[in-house]
Amino acid sequence: MATRAKTIEVDAGGVGVRVSSPDRVVFEATEQTPEFTKLDVVEYLVAVEDGIMRALRDRPTALERWPKGVREGMRLTTSKAYGDAFYSKRVPKGAPSYLSSVKVRFPSGRRAEEVCPAQIADVVWAAHMGTVTFHPWAMRRADVDRPDELRLDLDPQEGTGFGDAVEAALALRELLAELGMRSFVKTSGNRGAHVFVRIEPRWTVTSVRHAAIAAGRALEARHDGVTTAWWKEERGARVFVDFNQNARDRSIASAYSPRPRPGAPVSFPISWEKLPSADGPAEFHLGSVPELLRTDGDAWAEIDDVAHDLTPLLELWAENPVELPYPPDYPKMPGEPPRVQPSKKVAEHWDASGERVAE
Repeated sequence: MATRAKTIEVDAGGVGVRVSSPDRVVFEATEQTPEFTKLDVVEYLVAVEDGIMRALRDRPTALERWPKGVREGMRLTTSKAYGDAFYSKRVPKGAPSYLSSVKVRFPSGRRAEEVCPAQIADVVWAAHMGTVTFHPWAMRRADVDRPDELRLDLDPQEGTGFGDAVEAALALRELLAELGMRSFVKTSGNRGAHVFVRIEPRWTVTSVRHAAIAAGRALEARHDGVTTAWWKEERGARVFVDFNQNARDRSIASAYSPRPRPGAPVSFPISWEKLPSADGPAEFHLGSVPELLRTDGDAWAEIDDVAHDLTPLLELWAENPVELPYPPDYPKMPGEPPRVQPSKKVAEHWDASGERVAE
């Protein structure tokens, strides 16, 4: 029986990165895909270096770590102590000296040093630590309070699927183009689609979130298969525009990130021209994406060429400046409506400003 290597060194952009347990299976084989080991994940990340670094470079990044590999029934939590997989929002202990980080502030007001990739070696080291998915902020190191991208997450609800997300994305592209904005699309790695617009880093997180709400409402008005309803009971069989992905410390899987699902799917940047004919997210996986890049090129190669003015969307927001709920882990935010689902809301228990009336 061959002896398995306990640790190997991988050349990551000229930096030698030690990778432990390279033969550990991260993704089990499926009918369509072979198994993928930790070394396979690392080699994939090196192969897509240009694309994934375009998505991650100089951005605070939360690491979604699956140190035991991805298995059905495993639980993803916010803490290593309570699940098989967890988020690392702080630089892990024992990080190498070359690892880049930046100080960030969370919605709670607490501060921490978070990984902020500057080179592919940072990404490979994170994979050595069991990271499967990278969740970058919409801001860069130069100003972690001013986003430089608008993110529109199109999330199919029950009764809808990837095809519905594609239709919504195409309608959103048309809407944004009418406002003078060039947008880029990628698969989520599950059933949805993500539409990104690079913007000038001039506006606060709150303003960018309001722009996302305005875009969602405008899309909702012209496409009856879309909704901005925060409460699931009100969404129906429509595609939800998740505006809260633009709130502070909320993050979307980066372009080229693997996703923790059977078949090792990847959040794949795809051209608008090829999006309608895509079979589904399963065709874009660890084994297929490097070859697609070699043959078709990177659909997001020009995403940093233009940074747009957000004013057109903020003008739409100003026409209907009605706040929507924030994620449940946030403190109460200014102007936010009651954080209770409509079916459980008793009107007389809330005042006009959305505060609960003391009994």
